[in-house]
Amino acid sequence: QGARAMAAGGRGWFRALALGVSFLKCLLIPAYYSTDFEVHRNWLAITHNLPLSQWYYEATSEWTLDYPPFFAWFEYVLSHIAKYFDPQMLVVENLNYTSRATIFFQRLSVIFTDTLFIYAVHECCRCINGKRAAKDILEKPTFILAVLLLWNFGLLIVDHIHFQYNGFLFGLMLLSVARLCQKRYLEGALLFAVLLHFKHIYMYVAPAYGIYLLRSYCFTANNADGSLKWRSFSFLHVTLLGLIVCLVSALSLGPFLVLGQLPQVISRLFPFKRGLCHAYWAPNFWALYNAMDKALTILGLKCNFLDGTKIPKASMTGGLVQEFRHTVLPSVTPLATLICTFIAILPSVFCLWFKPQGPRGFLQCLVLCALSSFMFGWHVHEKAILLAILPLSLLSIQRAKDAGIYLILATTGHFSLFPLLFTTPELPIKILLMLLFTVYSFSSLKSLFRREKPLLNWLETIYLIQLVPLEIFCEIIFPLTPWKRHFPFVPLLLTSVYCALGITYAWLKLYISVLTERTPVRQKAE
Repeated sequence: QGARAMAAGGRGWFRALALGVSFLKCLLIPAYYSTDFEVHRNWLAITHNLPLSQWYYEATSEWTLDYPPFFAWFEYVLSHIAKYFDPQMLVVENLNYTSRATIFFQRLSVIFTDTLFIYAVHECCRCINGKRAAKDILEKPTFILAVLLLWNFGLLIVDHIHFQYNGFLFGLMLLSVARLCQKRYLEGALLFAVLLHFKHIYMYVAPAYGIYLLRSYCFTANNADGSLKWRSFSFLHVTLLGLIVCLVSALSLGPFLVLGQLPQVISRLFPFKRGLCHAYWAPNFWALYNAMDKALTILGLKCNFLDGTKIPKASMTGGLVQEFRHTVLPSVTPLATLICTFIAILPSVFCLWFKPQGPRGFLQCLVLCALSSFMFGWHVHEKAILLAILPLSLLSIQRAKDAGIYLILATTGHFSLFPLLFTTPELPIKILLMLLFTVYSFSSLKSLFRREKPLLNWLETIYLIQLVPLEIFCEIIFPLTPWKRHFPFVPLLLTSVYCALGITYAWLKLYISVLTERTPVRQKAE
């Protein structure tokens, strides 16, 4: 009955969801936070006290400024509010400084800037045409989408426990997606250009934006069979897009170009000196590659194919170190990862160009670009999986096929974030939140597509259920065994490799689905 009352109140249910999740975020203020907390405190201090010319040179802390200039200006604005909470947090030399006021301010700044994310989700919900007229508000596609985005488990723990500002960045991305779906192309392009100068990880999905805008905005008409009408090319539209990109870039990088500091800024943004994998292997292709190398090394030593004296000790017991030296398989260079990523993205971009499906085709390409970059990129962070999970939420409520892929990707992707929160008090929080979100995802999508065949087959179901014994082993059984002292990396290795299998499977399944999809012949001029 409460649900129907909310339905009567129009968008009242959306406000309730947004307020509910904001209240939960406030409850997480005292929780554990990672080194990222100190990273952002340091950036507040740098931008507050030093002139612009020193921002990208300052190196008192090991956590130097390595985000694009718009994010530095964002920290600069925050620092002018921070000084009223605790001026001591703005002293560059105060390394690892914390106080109750500092924690309170930093946490609140994340919660407050999330209002942009809430607005973006609202706009995305407006784009979804609810073809299924549900009597019950809880079964409306828009309601399910709002929960999947606003209450996303990964975003909650990465931003509000671990500590980062992904919420408002994803807000910019989802808002640009919503604008493209509403055919407000220039607004969408502007928002995405701004986003790139806030955080350059979004370059992963830039090919999807570039091709979609070229196909749908720069060419203004299609032939009857859906193929491109080459004569419809609009020089004005290309010029407008070019102007937007140039103006945003000039605003962001211009001051550093004038100072002659552009090479320094770029060297901070792209530190290729870091290893192939992040300190904890992201569950991608390279995690499987590294595990295979370890397995072949152990086998080689057992069968006397390898000389034990020539193998670096760290590669066998050090576990997940950043500079991982391969013993049997060829070592991987940044250029190799770039080529692999480029090859992995190419088919999705071709599909977007040759088989235009409107906004849905764009979203599919966006997810595939994000996933391909996650799978094959250099020094990928495990948190980057959210770049694929969030836009896939928009597809999951539209078709049963996409809903099944979403459930596999979201469940394994979110589970792979567990090692980020390794402190004991956070154990029940992460398990409970993950359970709530996963159970909701499964039950709501299942009820939405109840007339169609099951979303997952028996093999996929078994794979996902196995995450439970894996978590019990890693958190409870392993710490009690003698292996913990000699091989402390084993839980991370198991989590990473097991999740990598699921994420690779979801990526392949989505690719097959997109490549084998038939384009409807009747096509309006997009």
